[in-house]
Amino acid sequence: MTLEATLKTRSDSKCELCSSPDDLSVYEVPKDPSSSNSSNADECVLVCANCSGQLQNPDTIDVHHWRCLNDSMWNENAAVQVVAWRMLKRLSADESWAQDLLEMLYLDDEVLGWARAAQSTDNADSVKHVDSNGTALATGDNVTLIKDLDVKGANFTAKRGTAVRGISLVHDNAEHIEGRVNGQRIVILTKFVKKS
Repeated sequence: MTLEATLKTRSDSKCELCSSPDDLSVYEVPKDPSSSNSSNADECVLVCANCSGQLQNPDTIDVHHWRCLNDSMWNENAAVQVVAWRMLKRLSADESWAQDLLEMLYLDDEVLGWARAAQSTDNADSVKHVDSNGTALATGDNVTLIKDLDVKGANFTAKRGTAVRGISLVHDNAEHIEGRVNGQRIVILTKFVKKS
């Protein structure tokens, strides 16, 4: 049985996202953003031309079309859940209904990791972290504080000139990084650091 035939049997010959029976094709959902050419039905979704076009070209997204995720996000297939999570995550910044659905959607840890794999790559490309001098920051960089910072909830002040080694970036906020100061992991605003 071919991959498409397997997916048609699984989905009753309907788009697994919006239930349209027209113009169906296989949409691959690789587990690793750098991989491609999945041949496993568990890593593919049967989609209509409308869903496929919007998934492959985010500039053409019709937010109202994706209200179909209200039903399809409960699909038992992990690949369908991953696509639903990724689309809801993309829409949730501007659409409260998408944020509500995303908060209701529960994914197993492994499936959530799969869903976030491409998301973190997308965000890393679109969100740029820069220090107080405009120098690009990357995960693992060392920075120095340029101002005394009161650390809320930890009852200490991180002094100007303190070195913060091996920072990590907050992927959805270009103004925040995380680092360890006085043995505590804290969030630091990028405007208060300079790259070492």
